[in-house]
Amino acid sequence: MDKLSPGSAVTGANARDLALVRIATTGFFALGGFVFAGWAVRIPAVKEQVSASPATLGLALFAMTGSAVATMAVTGGLCRRLGSGRVTVVAAALLAVSAVLPTLPRTAVGLGLALLVFGVAYGAIDVAVNSVAVDLVAALRRPIMPSLHAANSLGSLAGAGAGGLLAPHLSPTAHMLLVAPLGVVAAAAGGWVLLTRPLPSSHRQEPEGDARGGGGRRLLPRLRAGLPLFAAIALCAAYGQGALDSWVPLHITSDLGGGEGVAAAGYAIVQGTMTAGRLAGVALLERLGQTVVVVAGGALACAGALVAALAPALPVVLVALAATGLGLANIFPVAIGRAGAIGGPSGVAFASTLGYGGILLAPPTIGFLAEDFGLPKAFTLIAVMIGAAAVMGYAARKQQFS
Repeated sequence: MDKLSPGSAVTGANARDLALVRIATTGFFALGGFVFAGWAVRIPAVKEQVSASPATLGLALFAMTGSAVATMAVTGGLCRRLGSGRVTVVAAALLAVSAVLPTLPRTAVGLGLALLVFGVAYGAIDVAVNSVAVDLVAALRRPIMPSLHAANSLGSLAGAGAGGLLAPHLSPTAHMLLVAPLGVVAAAAGGWVLLTRPLPSSHRQEPEGDARGGGGRRLLPRLRAGLPLFAAIALCAAYGQGALDSWVPLHITSDLGGGEGVAAAGYAIVQGTMTAGRLAGVALLERLGQTVVVVAGGALACAGALVAALAPALPVVLVALAATGLGLANIFPVAIGRAGAIGGPSGVAFASTLGYGGILLAPPTIGFLAEDFGLPKAFTLIAVMIGAAAVMGYAARKQQFS
């Protein structure tokens, strides 16, 4: 993996439209993070509300991630048929509204059913907005993917911060009833930009000679030139992110004696350091190269996750969570961007779907391990997965960026 070049500047009247589209796309990334974080920091309260054990909660969260990954498999086709912008707008509005549903049930079964709907919206917006991002990167001819993912982390930071402030005063339902209309308004504003200034679809740039199967249409990208390796890196990084999102608040409240506000702060620390790392991501990639960013970042995040899992003191755990977020920040965006460089948009879709398989696996595996060994020991699996991403990043060092 070599260093990124800044690419060619976009000039002319079209530059203004591209700037607006970039702002709107950034907003949709931020919106997804904000809404999801609002839900995530209320997981401890919802767990008590439905009287769920760690394993039962893990299964309920599995329902969300399972429906999200299943939705990803069909959203790419919807984007090609209807346009990535349209699907992004609808999915964003659905995400905001459906975030209320998991706060309503009083049983674990009801929670799982509500999370199925939330997961559909979450999976749809993830693929759709990343498809818009792929087209935007192609139009701008600049590697801006880390900055867009930084917006997602920034939105998560804002959502966690708001959740920490509101948790002592509002029930989870009242909290999400405030988030939902804000999300719908934001989706409408960003949607006006995307729908009135559509980007040329980079899907049409894929050569037909790459196709396999009838009609020259490709269902899966060619698994060559390291694409499975980068997809596996995405899986391990996404596993770490998904596990941290789902279990950090509960680890702080159950194992370390922190309140809901401190739990939200722990979540916010991960998202804040991840945001900082991604904001610096393009510069780091251009200066240090992808191998250094992935391997060194993975090593830092692995060590941080291990300390966060086993340290008995809350201040030490919070510092370790900061190291974890900072090191983990750019691994997933690099893997997705590299998959796109190898296989085009189909490569991005392949790596994203496999990557979010990591999110699918994280809640139930951590939950079942926590049932038998306790959450701190189960948490060490996060360090193992991130460490594996770092090792694979080193193995991919000879894969050249094109």
